[in-house]
Amino acid sequence: MESTLFKNTSPLKTSGVLNGPITLVYGLGGIAIILINKYIISKIKTNKTIKIIISFIIYAIALAIVEFISGYLCKLIFGVEMWNYENKKYHIGKYTCLEYIPIWGTIAIIITYILKPFIDKILKLIPKEATYLFLLILSLDTIITLITK
Repeated sequence: MESTLFKNTSPLKTSGVLNGPITLVYGLGGIAIILINKYIISKIKTNKTIKIIISFIIYAIALAIVEFISGYLCKLIFGVEMWNYENKKYHIGKYTCLEYIPIWGTIAIIITYILKPFIDKILKLIPKEATYLFLLILSLDTIITLITK
């Protein structure tokens, strides 16, 4: 029997609720990591080990909140329940689960301390016009999704 939870009824390939490849939880999570790093983590003045531990805790909590909000917004705005953790032992409502919180913290640490330095170098090579084009495509994708769903 086919599951209807992730059934794609759009003629376009989708990832999540938008028609394009962007998923709400990962987009909001990425923005959260960038903002937390810029406004909180960068201000912590301590040795690197303690800073990583503090970063892990902050990221884990923040991304659990982002996961909850993203799940709620997907259901509220698009009428799509992308995930549901009610069958997990340590769920917090439908949209977040204690089992995954350490994973989000670990992913954020990897992004911040390993991937971000390389990504920053690559981003400096991308012309501003390409950034504006990507923003336009993402905006159109969001508008089309809101109109067609």
